[in-house]
Amino acid sequence: MDELDGRKKKILNVIIDTYLKSGEPVGSRTISKAAGLDLSSATIRNEMSDLEEMGYIESPHTSAGRIPTDKGYRFYVDHLIQDRDKQVMEVKDLMVQQTEKMEKVLQKIVSYLAQNTQLPTVISAPSITKNRVKFVQLSHVDENHILSVVVMDGNVVRNKMISVEEPLDNEKLLKLNMLLNTTLNGLTVQDINLGLIQQIKGQAGEDSAIIGEVLDTVAATITDDDLEIYTSGATNIFKYPELADSSKASEFLEKFEDKEDLATLIAEVEEDALEKGTGLQVYIGDENPVKNMKDVSVVTATYELGDGIKGTIGIIGPKRMDYVKVMDSLASLKSKLEGTLAGPKISMKTEPPLDTE
Repeated sequence: MDELDGRKKKILNVIIDTYLKSGEPVGSRTISKAAGLDLSSATIRNEMSDLEEMGYIESPHTSAGRIPTDKGYRFYVDHLIQDRDKQVMEVKDLMVQQTEKMEKVLQKIVSYLAQNTQLPTVISAPSITKNRVKFVQLSHVDENHILSVVVMDGNVVRNKMISVEEPLDNEKLLKLNMLLNTTLNGLTVQDINLGLIQQIKGQAGEDSAIIGEVLDTVAATITDDDLEIYTSGATNIFKYPELADSSKASEFLEKFEDKEDLATLIAEVEEDALEKGTGLQVYIGDENPVKNMKDVSVVTATYELGDGIKGTIGIIGPKRMDYVKVMDSLASLKSKLEGTLAGPKISMKTEPPLDTE
């Protein structure tokens, strides 16, 4: 491949591209129109002669047209693979850059809020919270296993191997695919309630267990076990006498550092924001969704980046906190955060293809 200069590579690519489409030998006039090269027909013919001598193209008969040889096809395929690999690496690099940018922004915001309000703060990285089912595909793997593939909006894909006690014939598998797609297509996980689940399982009859497995796979598309949560200013709580008591402070710090508790808080906040149609929420005392945080108030803002991708910012403090200042700070930062991160789409995680061997 290194023996070809840029001009020869372009001409060879045009010959192969054109021949793949037309099946007819390619002449110099066709190349001059397609290659975008400011070259005379004579120069192109000379380059074609060189390519023929080097074994990349050949003349099938006495006409002036050329077709690719096996060596020419090999060049084309290898070059194509290199281009695809380059594109994949560029996408990966972009994703890394976006992720690093997002982490830095979130870390700065949570630190700024803690310093500005002198209160503990928390922020979650954006995640998919409302994604619609595009299609479901059940396929045979062997007599005891079928593969469930669920594709959501944004081409978020989840694969799951499902064990079956008895083999499913093609007709039954087709009926299950039709049932799942006609029922689930266009729905979000929030739309799939208990009544709908019972309805689908009832229609599936003895294969209802498979439906349950598929619905678990659907739910998994928006369940991010690696949800990133950033916190700052936990020790600010000691500045308030009513919360500085050793037992209360200890309980608070334990909950503030517990990822599961914070994830519960964020899930509750985002559900409330969806129901109430507002990005700002205030939880006072017993209204707090996290146990052992009943002595504090939590003010939150849900930021949205479009396509059901959202996250939550929260400020935690005594019930006598300055609500006006806190809510104004959150509203301002919510707007800035949406403007900062809502540029190129943030790519969400997808599962790798399932290895069935």
